[in-house]
Amino acid sequence: MVKRQVKNIVVIGMPGCGKTTIGKMISVKLNKEFVDLDDYIVDKVGCTIPEIFQRGEEHFRSIESEAVKEVSARESVVISTGGGVIKKQINIVNLKKNGIVFFIDRPLENIVSDVDISTRPLLKNGTGEIEKLFKERYAIYNNSCDFSVDNIYTIEKVVDDIVEIYKNCI
Repeated sequence: MVKRQVKNIVVIGMPGCGKTTIGKMISVKLNKEFVDLDDYIVDKVGCTIPEIFQRGEEHFRSIESEAVKEVSARESVVISTGGGVIKKQINIVNLKKNGIVFFIDRPLENIVSDVDISTRPLLKNGTGEIEKLFKERYAIYNNSCDFSVDNIYTIEKVVDDIVEIYKNCI
């Protein structure tokens, strides 16, 4: 394994895979700042994600890319991204400049069983949409990450796996 100088941990994955929960737990365990990219965008723009999406997905993705650039330049943070961050390759390039990217791989049936679609603009038309997104994005997540971690056991196991991999990489 090639060690590289990295300071950040980045978690990517489908909506409902556990990115925010896992990211917060990693930040506590490693005593690092936690940044939820969607929360960062809301604070920066002063609108909710659904309100931003009313101007179109491309509008949101532009704001998201700028936020990725800003947040990924920080050091020693755990970054939880939105599910669609992988739609623009420049986001992954920026996130990898100073971080290790972990794909939280959670089975679709687990996501569908407990994701609250009412708070997710791209899922407002029901669970069929999340199945479509899963098919569109799964390979991109795998191609974008440095490491894929299965979220099929407990959240604590996922956190421990990521922390162990991270410590072996720095």
